[in-house]
Amino acid sequence: MRKVVSIIVCAILFMGISCKQEKKTPEGPTQMQQVMAVHDEVMPKMGTLGKLVGELKAKVDTTEAGQKYEKAMKDLQEANKAMMDWMKGFGDRFDSDEILNGKELTEQKQLWLNEEEEKVEALKEQINGSIERAEALLAQ
Repeated sequence: MRKVVSIIVCAILFMGISCKQEKKTPEGPTQMQQVMAVHDEVMPKMGTLGKLVGELKAKVDTTEAGQKYEKAMKDLQEANKAMMDWMKGFGDRFDSDEILNGKELTEQKQLWLNEEEEKVEALKEQINGSIERAEALLAQ
């Protein structure tokens, strides 16, 4: 009889443990992680922006060619400023727990994150485009 009771207790415990819902983790990166990944992708390019500005600055003059260098230089400077402005705005909207630890967002903050995702993608295009144009101009 003890053996039967032991088997039944073990079976109930086993079923209870196996049926317990596991906390599901989201598959793939979260939206916050995706936004930060774009930031992390373009942030190292800030040094390239500065280097290219220096190279272009030396070629700026009043000639038509010099004006092209000036425009490319200003595009790079605007891209740099856009990155700094985006980082400040993003940091003002979200705290470190939300950014780094996946703290759940309020409904308002989720709307903001949707906006920030669009902004950081546009920023990525701005930075990459300004670098590509400056490098092409300098290669001529």
